[in-house]
Amino acid sequence: MRAAGLATAAFLLAAAAALPAQTLTSYGVSRQFHGEVHLLASIEFSGGTLHVSAGDPGSLYAMRLAYDGERFEPVSHWDAARGAVTLGLASRQNGTMGVNTETARQDGTITFSPQADLALSLSLGAAQSVVDFGGLRLASVTLETGASQTEVRFSRPNAVRCTLASFRAGAAELTVRGLGNSRCDRVTFEGGVGSVLLDYGGAWAGDAALDARLAVGGLTLRIPRSVGVTITTEQFLATFQPQGFTRQGNKYVSTGNTTAKRHLDVTLTTSLGGVTVEWVD
Repeated sequence: MRAAGLATAAFLLAAAAALPAQTLTSYGVSRQFHGEVHLLASIEFSGGTLHVSAGDPGSLYAMRLAYDGERFEPVSHWDAARGAVTLGLASRQNGTMGVNTETARQDGTITFSPQADLALSLSLGAAQSVVDFGGLRLASVTLETGASQTEVRFSRPNAVRCTLASFRAGAAELTVRGLGNSRCDRVTFEGGVGSVLLDYGGAWAGDAALDARLAVGGLTLRIPRSVGVTITTEQFLATFQPQGFTRQGNKYVSTGNTTAKRHLDVTLTTSLGGVTVEWVD
């Protein structure tokens, strides 16, 4: 299935080279920070390259786009009553989108103020995205990707407690770095046929939990050796033999779990997916 997906992508990219280039349209929007305590934000980005990060403290949010105006349109809606904003780039073709050179060249930059507690949801289409939460007050995040390549970074310790980080990836490549900095009580992941790395490096502030559901893709957990880990599976997985663990029924318990100061509890559900645990110093 993965080979077929790669062949399809290669065909679309080859076809893109034959299409004529078009002039990209520029768009920008921002809102001044007026002492908002909370911000509920949604990002919908159909295609191109997207960067999300902390921005000017005096700007509640800001977005800059360069896009194919014949096939896409900017999304910007502020709901003052809810303290909510929807930003991004939508396809004009009833939600469908082909691939051409302009889609690949499209670029979006979205920033949020580091002064407001941010509850963020992202829906990403055929995009290549870098989302860096370093410097933000991230209260929760939900991210769903399609046929995309996405890197999420917690490059600095979160300034506030995060209740939930939820990731859902289809035929996608997803990398999440620095989850130890996230201060998220719980992380959930649901994967299809893509490749996913969840890296738990960073300055841990407390114990954490991960609920991972995997179909036929590959999941790598990168975990500091100082963290005690318990992995609970619904059934015995003959192909799952992680190093540094002992098996106790349907659980795998890391060697240093008893003496560890921080703990990660993993609930793992998988059918044909491959799971790998990498220990790092």
